[in-house]
Amino acid sequence: MKRIGCTLLALLLLLGTAFADGGVTFHEGWDVKDNNRVFYEIFVGSFSDSDGDGTGDLRGIINRMDYLNDGDPASGKSLGIEGIWLTPVFLSPSYHKYDVTDYKTVDPAFGTTEDLLELIALCHERGVKLILDLPLNHTGKQHQWFKNFVNAHRMNSPSNYYYDFYCWLSPEDPVPAGRKFAQLGGPDLLYEANFDANMPELNFDNEAVREAVLDVAEYWLNLGVDGFRFDAAKYPYFGEHDKNLDFWVWYMDELKRLNPEIYTVAEVWDGDGVVSRYLKAFNCFHFATSQADGLIAETAKGGDANKYTRATQDYLDAIHAVNPDAANVPFVANHDTDRAAGYLTTASGNMQMAANLYILTPGSPFIYYGEEIGLRGSRGGANTDANRRLAMLWGDGDTVRDPAGSTYDKQTPYSVQDLEGMRGTVLQHYRRLIMIRKANPEIARGTYTALSFQGSKAGGFLCEWNGSVVAVIHNPSGSSQTLNLSEATGCSFSEMTVIGMDEAVLEGDTLLIGGQTSVVLR
Repeated sequence: MKRIGCTLLALLLLLGTAFADGGVTFHEGWDVKDNNRVFYEIFVGSFSDSDGDGTGDLRGIINRMDYLNDGDPASGKSLGIEGIWLTPVFLSPSYHKYDVTDYKTVDPAFGTTEDLLELIALCHERGVKLILDLPLNHTGKQHQWFKNFVNAHRMNSPSNYYYDFYCWLSPEDPVPAGRKFAQLGGPDLLYEANFDANMPELNFDNEAVREAVLDVAEYWLNLGVDGFRFDAAKYPYFGEHDKNLDFWVWYMDELKRLNPEIYTVAEVWDGDGVVSRYLKAFNCFHFATSQADGLIAETAKGGDANKYTRATQDYLDAIHAVNPDAANVPFVANHDTDRAAGYLTTASGNMQMAANLYILTPGSPFIYYGEEIGLRGSRGGANTDANRRLAMLWGDGDTVRDPAGSTYDKQTPYSVQDLEGMRGTVLQHYRRLIMIRKANPEIARGTYTALSFQGSKAGGFLCEWNGSVVAVIHNPSGSSQTLNLSEATGCSFSEMTVIGMDEAVLEGDTLLIGGQTSVVLR
């Protein structure tokens, strides 16, 4: 194993301003231009309602910015998130907005383009990046492009600009294996619709389609959006990863010409072997360690932290072999998965431990709105994703309602307002955790070296950045562990920050760390 050198100089890089509540000291190095930041996913229609119609909207997010990021990284009064991912805000007939009718129009249910511009400006004032969810592989059936496509076929006009805008077959053509097509009568043809009959698939072999989707991204970048989350990124060409990669490399090259500092992340919901193929184009969410059966949850529920840190080391080595600039993008849940609080309870500390594991790690972790208050929701017997996208619980009269079709009884005991009046809450844990990460910039962007603690479930890693070294140690077990730090790290430490369900004591090279607890050592 590569050993990172520890020097007296590194240990003396402790300049900063102490934060009074919790002992967090901020060290130099955080940069608003940096992309190794903590993001917060907002399912827009379920977050906060500003006008009383029951639907979350952009004005609601603006009103909640002090909750998300108040502009003061040392205040401890906001989450301190550094990026926001908005699920689609474009005109659409559905509650989820992944069936876009017009990519350049904000859906009136969510507000106006002016509202979005105001939100962007507010984010930038506070050092927060804002990215839009961009579903490109399909549009909605009501999109004008699709209407023009249908009319071109009705007119039997192959020379029409829109004739091949979507993927289609004649009724007598064989359907390729695995792909789904819907019947369109008058004209009699089949159009590809792998997700839903209301979501026809664009034809990316058509240069006009490529230019059209590039124009969409350019429009929003010119308005100040910092980047995009690409939905279903392995589906422009169904089952053809090489062709998908060729498209995305071209697309990203074009976007980087427009904005060299663009932030992008893609949904490639697959195993690491498939995901790694797409890393030449952009960063991808790390699905393999997420959800109820993922390694983050397994470790948080009393598993072996050494297994987790070794797996993280292996993953970082693997993605950097594909693209040296690739970043880890961990998460535990999002709008397409069951909520983490259903299988990682806050009372046990499992939820807090999971947060420690994935937020105190290099790269760009993503929090799903409500995770920080223990919001629950699962697809369940109703088999509806609406149950995973339930209304945020503010407790202050916010009129946001659960989306249509939801059936889940949240049974979440506390709202934000409830938690604000209590001590030792999961909400306070998330606030302090993000502060700790920001206060130690080595964690986000440093060179990662997994540590090995034999005979213990406690594990950790070193991160070196700009000549400074920190160690992060996790103890997900239910009991205290005594660790010899010099033996495992080759370093001596003089400063410690503790976060978790218990305490920790550092005496020389010996660390006594309580159960369900993590420490950051400098």
